[in-house]
Amino acid sequence: MKMKLFLISLIAGLFITPNLIAQDADKILGYWLTQDGDSQVKIFRAKNGKYYGNIKWLDEPNEEDGSPKLDDHNDDPKLQKRTILGLQILKAFKYDEKDQEWINGTIYDPKNGKTYKCYMWFEDGDDKTLHVKGFIGISVIGREVEWIREEKLRG
Repeated sequence: MKMKLFLISLIAGLFITPNLIAQDADKILGYWLTQDGDSQVKIFRAKNGKYYGNIKWLDEPNEEDGSPKLDDHNDDPKLQKRTILGLQILKAFKYDEKDQEWINGTIYDPKNGKTYKCYMWFEDGDDKTLHVKGFIGISVIGREVEWIREEKLRG
């Protein structure tokens, strides 16, 4: 009887544990108001299992002449014609179950045209504030900002 109970627990654990990990990893999904409050990013999980984020709302999406804001700070002239609205700024994050962080991704800052290594995390018990740290080289040196969870797309 004890052996049967052990086997049932083991089999249940094999199915439940991956689901709990996926739940933790997917806590990052949804809409996030960036630190300056001037844009909203939607984070999603791609078919490859990694996490990405696109700018879905801008406080001021257009230039003074009414044309859409472009990625004109980008060093690559071919990319300078991209519109900021819709731009993918978070790329290829993987969830680290042990440290409960999204790691090995990059973040693009359209305000300066630079891409940085990046990782993201929540503080214990607070899944409404996403800590985002971009860095060059080692993660100790870099810039950390906080994004605030929003329930739906602005606009």
